[in-house]
Amino acid sequence: MANNKQSKSYRLTLFLKGAIMGLANKIPGVSGGTVSFVLGFYEEFIYSLQKFNYKSIILLINGRFSSFFKYININFLFFLFLGSIFSYFSVSRLLEYLLKHYELYVWSMFWGLILGSVIYICRSYKKWSLINIIFIIIGLFLGLSLNFIKTGEENTNLLFVFLCGIISICGMVLPGLSGSYLLLIIGNYSLLLVDSVNAVYDTSKQLIMGDTSFLNNEKQIKYLYIAMSFTLGSLIGLVVLSKILAFAFKKWRNKITAIIIGFIIGSLTITWPWKEKIYITISNKTTYNYKKYFPDINENTTYIAFFIIIISIFLVLITEHYAKKNK
Repeated sequence: MANNKQSKSYRLTLFLKGAIMGLANKIPGVSGGTVSFVLGFYEEFIYSLQKFNYKSIILLINGRFSSFFKYININFLFFLFLGSIFSYFSVSRLLEYLLKHYELYVWSMFWGLILGSVIYICRSYKKWSLINIIFIIIGLFLGLSLNFIKTGEENTNLLFVFLCGIISICGMVLPGLSGSYLLLIIGNYSLLLVDSVNAVYDTSKQLIMGDTSFLNNEKQIKYLYIAMSFTLGSLIGLVVLSKILAFAFKKWRNKITAIIIGFIIGSLTITWPWKEKIYITISNKTTYNYKKYFPDINENTTYIAFFIIIISIFLVLITEHYAKKNK
């Protein structure tokens, strides 16, 4: 009975962690990789993904499904991705509403959570040698450099969309790097994370209702092809990048961790709460970027935002302290 309860608790925890990661992956500037790093499942995530290799294919072809599922750590990956997908299509809609009406407070919460994560990671990091500090600085400059990349033009070419899938998945496997922010820079954020996602959602509802009228809707079919190409690129990118990172962690663990710390610190500039959207129209398609500014201390909203940041920092530190205490 105890093992059963523990198993249910483990699955629920994975589901919730996946939901948070899925939520983060959709917000420009917030990295799902950072979430996985801070919540303590990053390395298991990377090592599980790199199990999709020649050996796993042989096990699958030979019908050894039990061995295949055990080899790829299916229990871990299934509930993690289940939570991520659930969040992506449900909780993220609530977040979109909050961003629309309470944008400053939402960004303040994210900024505080990331800052709290940085504090916790730095306190936990034990390898403060000169060479590792240099790698932290390298990561910091890489993170800061994202602020100076100009927004591109939307491109619906399926090959380009496939490449966007590979690029965007970086946010899931590289802490500090936001995949959705990269899509915003490329110019395909609205196309891939709004229009295509909505098309998949609408099509799923129609299929459940037995409605196949979408087959005659050229625009909806186009978005479905785009969604499939993007998903395929993301899956391939996920497997390939995880193999590279798993190898890198085995060989240069402390240096890679140092770069990640620096990158997360640099990404704080992207999630800075006080910013306004600057809309840009390219080829009759409107996208946006952010212009950052310093908070006005004469406004009440500034103090509310500061309060949210402080609460978010303490939330991370208290959660991690509690998790560490109960290991």
